[in-house]
Amino acid sequence: LQQSSQQAEDALSQGMEALQQSLSDTLASASLGPAASCDNVANYMGHMAIAMGKLGTLENFLRQADLLRQQTLQQMHRILTTRQAARALLLINDYFA
Repeated sequence: LQQSSQQAEDALSQGMEALQQSLSDTLASASLGPAASCDNVANYMGHMAIAMGKLGTLENFLRQADLLRQQTLQQMHRILTTRQAARALLLINDYFA
């Protein structure tokens, strides 16, 4: 469980890093500058449309991460006794507190 969860988490993290870099590059190349001609505005709007699409991809990553969390908790429920699961959840809570 730990190994498969870690592998899935690592894959999500790598994808998020690549998406963040891509989004940053898109936004950096979209600056209007002091002379905002019609062509510049059209170019800017195109870049913003691309950035919005990438935000949709971000939403998908968040859904995948939430699904991984749910699956991990379900597998923990199947593997651990009630007492072990309660202790694990308390330790997780303490870790993030």
